[in-house]
Amino acid sequence: MLKRYLLAPGPTTVPSEVLLSMAAPIIHHRSPDFIPVLDSAKKGLQWLYQTKNDVLILSSSGTGGMVGAVNNFFNKGDRVLVINGGKFGERWTKICQAYGLKVEEIIVEWGYTVKPEIVKERLKKNQGIKGVFVQASETSTGVYHDIKTLASIIKEYGDTLFIVDAISALVAHDLRTDVWGIDIMVGGSQKGLMLPPGIAFVSVSEKAWAKEKTSKLPKFYFNFKKERENLARNQTNFTSPVTLIIGLNESLKMLKDEGLKNVFKRHHKLADATRKAVQALGLELYSKESPSNSVTAIMTPTGIDGQEVYKNLRKKYGITAAGGQDKARGKIFRIAHLGYTDKFDIIIAIAGIEMVLKEMGFKIKLGTGVAVAQELLMASEDI
Repeated sequence: MLKRYLLAPGPTTVPSEVLLSMAAPIIHHRSPDFIPVLDSAKKGLQWLYQTKNDVLILSSSGTGGMVGAVNNFFNKGDRVLVINGGKFGERWTKICQAYGLKVEEIIVEWGYTVKPEIVKERLKKNQGIKGVFVQASETSTGVYHDIKTLASIIKEYGDTLFIVDAISALVAHDLRTDVWGIDIMVGGSQKGLMLPPGIAFVSVSEKAWAKEKTSKLPKFYFNFKKERENLARNQTNFTSPVTLIIGLNESLKMLKDEGLKNVFKRHHKLADATRKAVQALGLELYSKESPSNSVTAIMTPTGIDGQEVYKNLRKKYGITAAGGQDKARGKIFRIAHLGYTDKFDIIIAIAGIEMVLKEMGFKIKLGTGVAVAQELLMASEDI
């Protein structure tokens, strides 16, 4: 028997409480029974997003929310600035280009965070930028961008929207939508919210809604104006992912019971223990600065293929992590500490890494990283 452990940065493990809630008999998405379900979900999302704005609920992956963040608020030929520091920053560029926007990029070396002063200088020099797009947590590199500082820069430009992909950062990081001034923020169900894939969430500020009125880009399925109108009546524009929204309410209840500050604290401590444990093994982090609380990207030793580490963790020990993407393929593997994760998940992950690397010829004393993780996590009684 091989027991499975899911420690990838999405999909993440779904708690039994959530699974059981979704096992209830299906209800019709236009029936009165569904109204309180969606009402609870939309209020819970506002709590999580720390916003008074509408948080739209879309039946799609997170990428659907990213698409909607472009085609609802811009026009063909609009100049936008994309911070591209990984595969998902690259995705912003591709979506914007698909809709005819003129993209200017700030290319950030993989493993590093964008320097806010570069964004400030680019906006100052290039008047007429209609939107700035960024990831909060760049999942491909394990880097967190300084959303608070970026927001403080961009809000000085009244005609520029700040759009944040928080798909893997939501829940793991304290993202203060209203206080900081984030205009559009995208989330996804299969990450920190501990649900199966299938729902995207998008918060929209009043500044962004004003831009929606002048947007002429084509929109049908991802039509945020119609979603907003339906949300006011506790409906979605098209067929609602009823079962997932029922599970969402259970996930939000679990997070509320833990408390938002404690949720952020837990993710930080689990991430810190993971990073220090692998460093104790003589491994380097791929994120050279501002590592994410969602996922840790780890460089493999010389002569060892990161894809093989990832495969061996899964095949031999049942630990599903993630490999590297694009230019990082073969150079790294990634361990997530996101959503329904606790201290023993981290201990299992570190133990598995030690065993796989030793089997692959890396000189290591078993238990070295585990001991570091144990010491740090024992000192964190509240997780």
